[in-house]
Amino acid sequence: MSNRFAVRRDALRRELKKLKLPGLVVQKEQNVTYLTGFTGEDSVLLLLPDREILLTDSRFVTQLADECPELTLHVRRTAKSVETMDKAIAEHLTKFKMSAIGIEADTMTVGLRDRISEHAKTLQFAATRGLIEDMRSIKDKIEIAEIERAVGYAEKSLERVRKTLHPDLTEVQVANQLEAAMRELGGKGHSFEPIVAAGPRAALPHGRASHAKIGSSGLLLIDWGAVAERYVSDLTRVLITGKISPKVERIYQVVFKAQAAGIAQIRPGAVCGDVDAAARKVIEDAGFGKYYGHGLGHGIGMEVHEQPRFSVGSKQILRPGMVVTVEPGIYLPGIGGVRLEDDVLVTKTGHRVLSTLGKTWDDARQAWAA
Repeated sequence: MSNRFAVRRDALRRELKKLKLPGLVVQKEQNVTYLTGFTGEDSVLLLLPDREILLTDSRFVTQLADECPELTLHVRRTAKSVETMDKAIAEHLTKFKMSAIGIEADTMTVGLRDRISEHAKTLQFAATRGLIEDMRSIKDKIEIAEIERAVGYAEKSLERVRKTLHPDLTEVQVANQLEAAMRELGGKGHSFEPIVAAGPRAALPHGRASHAKIGSSGLLLIDWGAVAERYVSDLTRVLITGKISPKVERIYQVVFKAQAAGIAQIRPGAVCGDVDAAARKVIEDAGFGKYYGHGLGHGIGMEVHEQPRFSVGSKQILRPGMVVTVEPGIYLPGIGGVRLEDDVLVTKTGHRVLSTLGKTWDDARQAWAA
């Protein structure tokens, strides 16, 4: 297992060499995990030309010995004379005669950078963006298997909760039941706070669950995901819980068709903007373009939102090993909304949809337990 992380670190060194950077201060928690296997927090990886050092504290010594015993550790003092992270970073970079270092510009604060400079006054910083995130966008077999497990936990949780649904449950109660089911079924919990929105509230793309009863209208949108070890899933389904207008049925069918059009475009070499356009055209041709205001989807992995992104005009290229969501939606203010979302793997020859929950109109209409 450790060799897998060493390979990643060496690949990052090659990218840094192209940028003429001798090393990188890795601060983002998920990026530290990706390069080391360490799942704790409040730790920084110094990736130098011939070594890597993990700066941590005493809370994680036993965990580190188990997860990545090959790493060189520096355990910061946290009693008596406290050793701050900025001082530890500066002292190590000075010790190894680093005159310049790359930083994760989207993670490191100006305050931390300035505090490091106070201890290492001649050190030069070079801002980097997306180096590790780009690497993370291509999943290996182990990562894909973890995402598939996360999909399974999410799907089984909805199947379990669906058997207990009744009109008097509130959105919050459904969200709580989903989270509990994901843990009981083996997941680490939810990958984000579940969105459970009934009736007109389903027109809020990211509406938080409220105390409204799910049987108070004929429509229920559920957007949820589970965590398996380090990796996540992200799904959306719509349930028909009562009488709805023909317009709602119409937008369901349009979204269903739009999602299929988008998924059909997923393959290596496809341009993300073109995938988005294929789904968006279906919605626009049906006359609902102004009610669809977000991108078609995004990558998933250790985070719910990763690279790549499906959006209008995006030039990003799909590559084998990417796992993406496809989630078109139509949102009618005061009436309700429909979004359907699945997780899709880009394969060497095309794609494979990882999620399997039914989403046809007939599936949507089977809201209540028999």
